[in-house]
Amino acid sequence: MKLSKGYKKFLLLWSGELVSAIGGGLSSFGLSVYVFQQTGSAASTALVTLLAFLPALVLGVPAGVLADRFDRRLMMMLGDGCSAIGLIYILICMMHGEAALWQICVGVTISSMFSALLDPAYKATVTDLLTKEEYTKASGLIALAGSSRYLIAPALAGVLLAVSDIRLLLIIDISTFFFTVTVTGIVRKGLQSNQTAEPHSFFADVKDGWNVIRKQSGAISLIVMTFFMTFALGSVQILSEPMILSFASSTTLGIAETVCATGMLVSSLIVGIFGIKKHFVRTLCLSLFMAGACMILFGMKESILMICVFGFLFFAMLPFANGSFDYLLRTNIPPALQGRAWGLIGLFTQIGYVAAYGISGLLADGAADVLKLSVGRGAAIVIIASGILMMVATTALYFMKNVRKLENT
Repeated sequence: MKLSKGYKKFLLLWSGELVSAIGGGLSSFGLSVYVFQQTGSAASTALVTLLAFLPALVLGVPAGVLADRFDRRLMMMLGDGCSAIGLIYILICMMHGEAALWQICVGVTISSMFSALLDPAYKATVTDLLTKEEYTKASGLIALAGSSRYLIAPALAGVLLAVSDIRLLLIIDISTFFFTVTVTGIVRKGLQSNQTAEPHSFFADVKDGWNVIRKQSGAISLIVMTFFMTFALGSVQILSEPMILSFASSTTLGIAETVCATGMLVSSLIVGIFGIKKHFVRTLCLSLFMAGACMILFGMKESILMICVFGFLFFAMLPFANGSFDYLLRTNIPPALQGRAWGLIGLFTQIGYVAAYGISGLLADGAADVLKLSVGRGAAIVIIASGILMMVATTALYFMKNVRKLENT
């Protein structure tokens, strides 16, 4: 099959983001290990993770406005390139001895702030480059790049840490920014800039982004549904470790995590190659319903075999859901408003992760105390409850007429 010129440019751009995701995964894994070894505190490790996540989430909305006002490819280059500043700061601290926790927190916060420029501009650029028929294939490849952060990077980081230390991981990650900025610059050539000569006020632009979402009541329903999906995913990420460690070793945990993450890799390849041709609402609801069922079975029994099988299937459902969600929203947002709309959509949907990170651990401890169970089984109960909630929400979504209207655009 002959690829269009726009899709070829997308593949080049995607290759840069794949390399960047692997590099970011190396730094994230290395910093988590480093902080835990230096402090012996899980709370300190969680703090670093939170600071690497929250700034990009909070700044996603203004970044979306900027992506509609100025050259989106230039925004990506600035976001990718300048996010290295925070890592360089951490590396310099380590070169002069051990980096203190506050120095690492400052570094990851700086990096996350600049990374906020990237996501809305990247998603809007995908719309600029591709036809509607190519959207779901691109979504599959984007999910593949995202999964590499959790599948390829941890294993590679473990090997590198066996022969060196975290400074090597940081240097590799910093080096990847040169590649990503270069390929983005190549893609930028020949594309018309979306820069506006007379931009409105910031709040007016945000309001325009909100209005284009609000006018599609089905889009609001989809965003609410995605909150449940990210909450469920965040719960599995946070609670699977104590659940498995309550009856198995850390080595077994690592193997189980790799097997489960492979599910996303496999289905991302399938979506990336074949795409999703039709029945987007049905595909979205069925994949999320199945994901909820897999969560229930994932936490049902202290069995590594069951955990690996249903964890694999759970992650395998997500690219199909993401691809359908992406298509339904992308085709209902005018190209000129894509940046600010995706900034808002990212904020609303990613709050599910924040909620999961904040309360799932407390819920697991509470369930264990009330039911007189181990913390691991308390974590399993929360995962099962989250799966039931997702199945109920997905069933309701399937019968919403306003969501089906999005497919008929």
